[in-house]
Amino acid sequence: MPSANHLDGRSSSPLKNARILLIKPSSLGDIVHAFPVVSAIKTQWPGSHITWVVKRQWADLVERAEGIDRIWPIDMTVKSWIREGQALRAQRFDLAIDLQGLLRSAILAWLSGAPTRIGFANGREGSPWFYTQRVPVPNLDIHAVDRYLAVAAALGVSLPDKPRFGFRLLEKDLATVRELCRRRGFSLDKPWVAMNIGARWPTKRWPLASFAAVVDRLHEIHRDPVVMIGGAEERAFTNKLRALTDRPFIDLSGDIPLGYLPALLSKATAMITNDSGPMHLAAALGIPVVAIFGPTSAARTGPYGDGHQVLTSRISCSPCFSRVCRHNPELECLHLTKPTQVVDVIRPLLAAHIPCR
Repeated sequence: MPSANHLDGRSSSPLKNARILLIKPSSLGDIVHAFPVVSAIKTQWPGSHITWVVKRQWADLVERAEGIDRIWPIDMTVKSWIREGQALRAQRFDLAIDLQGLLRSAILAWLSGAPTRIGFANGREGSPWFYTQRVPVPNLDIHAVDRYLAVAAALGVSLPDKPRFGFRLLEKDLATVRELCRRRGFSLDKPWVAMNIGARWPTKRWPLASFAAVVDRLHEIHRDPVVMIGGAEERAFTNKLRALTDRPFIDLSGDIPLGYLPALLSKATAMITNDSGPMHLAAALGIPVVAIFGPTSAARTGPYGDGHQVLTSRISCSPCFSRVCRHNPELECLHLTKPTQVVDVIRPLLAAHIPCR
């Protein structure tokens, strides 16, 4: 097979029927950001076969991605990594794409035996040493979606004017969440607002009291149901939130399996959220997002696309990309964003009820 340096997007490309290994094990938002890569490759080379290596906990989401021919769930242990690498080698891949950019993912690409292995030139932990082609990233503030698509472009893929997030919104998924919502007292098909108060980093979490003020105000001016989403670990926070609110909200935390989350969010009118995986999922589905950012950069990982609103406060240390705040006063970058600002920017989104597509 020719070097990837000589590949182009013409029908004669050796990749038009290639067996492609895509390595993007985690996490939720990063996986969503990789969907347009799959869409672009399949549009250019519909005869290609794509296998996606993903952490087992995220496999149900990748099952809802258009264009994936096989999902390869893995566990994040060294023993499992070596075992899976040996199994992948038997698949005789032509190309391995490492979008994770870490030592472990690069080694897995190498273990797969794919003769062409592509990844980022600025990959961490020495990962570039395992690639046969390295894609430069000259601008660190490029959005993750565009950074991933740069890899596809380096392979000769013609990129669309607007990246496509291809979701398979299964009717059975919609029927399941529709019935669950009916039992919880609201209609999935009438206006409702999704709210995500969680985030993996404590430094990304807007104060619960601020979320509570937004819940109360939205109930007064719109009365559309406000629905909390998130994993079971968020229930402790939603319980605290309930003690802070005067108005009701619906708590679906822990009730929606990951695979059904795209179906649920695809029906939301808008979403209010911290910088989080569900934020990226909602944006990819075309749902207008109002996001509160603190220590992270909206330029790199904000809700992708037009029509979204990011609220952030410009202080000297932001974005610091830190999971521990060392600023005084603590988390000022988040606390400076007020509930009234969130309500002001979401009101026109709720009135318009226009998807961001």
